[in-house]
Amino acid sequence: MLFLFEEVSVMITTRKLTISAMVVALYIVVLYLTQSVSFGAYQIRIATSLYALAYAFPFLVIPMGIGNLISNFLFGGLGILDMMGGFGVGILTTGIIVGMRKLGLSAWWAVLPIIFVPALCVPLWLSPLLGLPYWPLVLNLIVGQTIPAVLGSVLVKALISRPSMAALLGAFK
Repeated sequence: MLFLFEEVSVMITTRKLTISAMVVALYIVVLYLTQSVSFGAYQIRIATSLYALAYAFPFLVIPMGIGNLISNFLFGGLGILDMMGGFGVGILTTGIIVGMRKLGLSAWWAVLPIIFVPALCVPLWLSPLLGLPYWPLVLNLIVGQTIPAVLGSVLVKALISRPSMAALLGAFK
């Protein structure tokens, strides 16, 4: 009987690792395909809509930070500060989303951290790196993050409403 429980635990861990790797890869591919708008004045970073997946899959907190770190390394061009900052913002944003789920809040609430965590944190290093004032960068990021935030919440609401996903989600609680 103990062997059966260990086998189930390994299977769930394998699923989590597989899903994590797929989401990190998807984040990088989406950012690559949308990099023309992901690094501009308004940073409409469509890939950050994937942060909302942490609502359904809480184990994605660290992988989302890793996806952001790798993307900033590959496409950002602003060095280690931007890479580590992106890693931290990814973890903080998705961590807040997981906390919202634990509090019983609807997936629609994921819009707020997807907009405001990057908007308030990213200018902390972009402002000195680019020589631009903090608050205009914050306002630009709020505008730019609104589209990904709404897309992410719509994505998660659609996923969790599917019966096939409900079974998968139940395995990770």
